[in-house]
Amino acid sequence: MGGEEGGDADSPAEAPATGVEDRRAVLLRRITEEGGFAYVSSVEKAASGDLRAAEAAREMAWEQLHSGPWHEVVDTWRDAYAMACLHVAELRACAGERGEALRALDMGIIMGGPLLRGDLDAIVGKIMSDKSEAGGSIGTGSDCAERWKEGISKNRDLAEVLQILPSKSLSCKTIVKRSSISLEAFICDYFLHDSPVIISGCIEHWPARTKWKDIEYLKRIAGDRTVPVEVGKNYLCTEWKQELITFSLFLERICSTNCAANLTYLAQHRLFDQIRELRNDIMIPDYCFAGGGELQSLNAWFGPIGTVTPLHHDPHHNLFAQVVGRKYVRLYPASTSEDLYPHAESMLSNTSQVDLDNIDVKEFSKAENLDFMDCVLEEGEMLYIPPKWWHYVKSLSTSFSVSFWWSAPSIPSKGR
Repeated sequence: MGGEEGGDADSPAEAPATGVEDRRAVLLRRITEEGGFAYVSSVEKAASGDLRAAEAAREMAWEQLHSGPWHEVVDTWRDAYAMACLHVAELRACAGERGEALRALDMGIIMGGPLLRGDLDAIVGKIMSDKSEAGGSIGTGSDCAERWKEGISKNRDLAEVLQILPSKSLSCKTIVKRSSISLEAFICDYFLHDSPVIISGCIEHWPARTKWKDIEYLKRIAGDRTVPVEVGKNYLCTEWKQELITFSLFLERICSTNCAANLTYLAQHRLFDQIRELRNDIMIPDYCFAGGGELQSLNAWFGPIGTVTPLHHDPHHNLFAQVVGRKYVRLYPASTSEDLYPHAESMLSNTSQVDLDNIDVKEFSKAENLDFMDCVLEEGEMLYIPPKWWHYVKSLSTSFSVSFWWSAPSIPSKGR
């Protein structure tokens, strides 16, 4: 954060505020300008070692984060929340409460602003390093490890797969599959035509292809970290909810949950921004720079067999990499939008009212006989989904997928 006052740019007194204390001082001034006097008072007490004051400051910032729609939250209060989480974590860590300290840091990373992100990451790294040096780890029973392996290998028989998929699955048009195509071929044959394609043979070198099949590795790297998960059939169901749980508990739920109403899914979360060790296990494919593109987000989709992402569309180019397990994917072109009955409310306007697992043909008659493309996306394959293409996704096994979203300048499509 740069200095905002006038004066000699070469003067040390007016140098950019780059140190931890300087960033915090600038932030406290901004919070004061937002009327957060009680917060500032609590933070000053927290800086002197008062844990109750630190928790009070965190609660004040939390209330500000939930005072209205997320996009209307003032950035200053997001940074304020991160600062309070830092104080809580530092004091918890000093008291030997490592788990509570990590949870506070993860909440600051997930919900906080970017100003103090480096400070959050640094303390996470220190705590994880101390754990490693002490030889601490989260063990997994042999039964859970076996269930984990069985979950990954589920539904390899096509006849079994068809029994759990929407009607007419794999009976219309199969998505084209290409092996290790060049970036030029991808752009000319698919990107410029807004045409889906499955690309194989391009991610076998990722460490994730082997490491993420090892539940012990996942627990060692991320078991103590707190992550947001979805619980329930899908986000359109009334019983659906969100929770914040440790990654270790999440893995245990994957091994044990059989009820659709209690399916736990880590969906569209920037897990790799939060847990950098997992980010090191994957690489950004060159295809994501097609059209002079710029990567917008890199999201994780991790869950047990049976998780469903309802029929919807997204605004970006999407390269969906199936790292572990298998998924069924159905696609409808953007031209079919009106026949797929999008929800009227703005929050769900990119989601169809049609439940492909149980289509109400009387209410949604135009959707019943629409042509579509589909596939079983196998482990190690990537699927390119053009912008605005509708897609429905269902896990056929324990599954770990990564979606790369990128934007690109508007380029006239060939054949139009």
